[in-house]
Amino acid sequence: MAQVSLQQAMQELLKKSRFHQRVQALQIKDVWAEIMGKTIAQYTDDIQLIENKLIITTHTAPLKQELMFQREKIKNRINEHLNDYAVHEVHIK
Repeated sequence: MAQVSLQQAMQELLKKSRFHQRVQALQIKDVWAEIMGKTIAQYTDDIQLIENKLIITTHTAPLKQELMFQREKIKNRINEHLNDYAVHEVHIK
C-alpha cells in the first residue's frame, strides 16, 4: 500500500467532494488582488465560480470593458495559480 501525506489525502478527498468548486471560488477571491492588482480588485464587486464559469461583477464601465479584453488572460492566470483547469469561461457582468 502506497503512503501519501495527509495534505495529499485531503486534496484527493476534496476533489471528489461536492465542495471542491466552492473551495476553489474562495481561493480565487483570496488571491484576486494578487492576480489582477489592487486597483482592479478594489472595483470588483463580486466573483463567483459556477459550473467552471468565473463570473466577475463590477459596476465600473471602463473596468468591464478592460476585463472583457482580458478574459483569456484571467482564465489562464487563475488556472495556473490553482494548478487546475477550474475556470473554463469568464463572464463579466
